[in-house]
Amino acid sequence: MPIYEYICLKCDNKFALLQSLYPADNSAECPKCSSKDVKKEISAFSFGAGSGNSVSPVPATGFSGGG
Repeated sequence: MPIYEYICLKCDNKFALLQSLYPADNSAECPKCSSKDVKKEISAFSFGAGSGNSVSPVPATGFSGGG
């Protein structure tokens, strides 16, 4: 399942959610203020250039933790 990045349009909080590739509904909710007025951001990703290359994720910045 991919991780989608969102920004809350109410409190400006940035957060990430692990969601199915084809969610049944757009149920993203801000973990800080519980608003559903959120916008999906463009996510960064990385990939290998061929066999033998290691793949490492791009670290996310500015995201709030989950508790």
